[in-house]
Amino acid sequence: MEPVIELNNVWKIYKTGSIETPALRGVNLVVGRGDFISIMGPSGSGKSTLLNIIGLLDKPTRGEVRLAGRDISKLSGREMAYYRNYYLGFVFQRFNLVGRLTVRENIELPLIARGVPRSERLRMVVKALSMAGGDESWLEKKPTQLSGGQQQRVAIARAIVGNPLILLADEPTGNLDRASAKVVMETFQALNSRGLTIVLVTHDPEVANCSERIYVIRDGTIIESREPVKSRCITKTVGG
Repeated sequence: MEPVIELNNVWKIYKTGSIETPALRGVNLVVGRGDFISIMGPSGSGKSTLLNIIGLLDKPTRGEVRLAGRDISKLSGREMAYYRNYYLGFVFQRFNLVGRLTVRENIELPLIARGVPRSERLRMVVKALSMAGGDESWLEKKPTQLSGGQQQRVAIARAIVGNPLILLADEPTGNLDRASAKVVMETFQALNSRGLTIVLVTHDPEVANCSERIYVIRDGTIIESREPVKSRCITKTVGG
């Protein structure tokens, strides 16, 4: 399988005065096109730092990070912004929707940044919302008029509206009840079946078991790679 993410001996060290605190310690990871992996670990283990580096929200202290074959470790700020907008989609625990905007306006934000004409944007928004398990009736509503699970589906639609190469999800079910989390994970599985590469960070084993590979990180190092137990995926254990 063609690799779309490659990390080679990646370190991230935070400095406070003369004190150095390693968040990542020589991480090696390869993610192939169309893979669906989850990264698990306790709080402070480095999993969110790892996701931020893959997502070009942070740079490694040393080591190589390759995205779609290109070394992105030393990109300029402008180049990093380009890769984030065209190659990556992000889903966060707290949804990160803009409260004063409608659902339609939230989803089309990445398209506006790309300069997509208004006439094209609505078609793309409707398609993305449908793929994320949402409903057209939500389009002119504000996020606060939707449930948490519905808001997360809007956030997923925003993440995929530009047809990214990779979807990065940081604790996407952390603020949801179990039934809503089940719907979100069913959505991720459906998107992955269409060929979307997904990297998901979670502390929840039932969520991790919905992926195709689980990596366990502790003290900034990947200590284990294992197959998921599909029968313990949340889509099987809640109402399934």
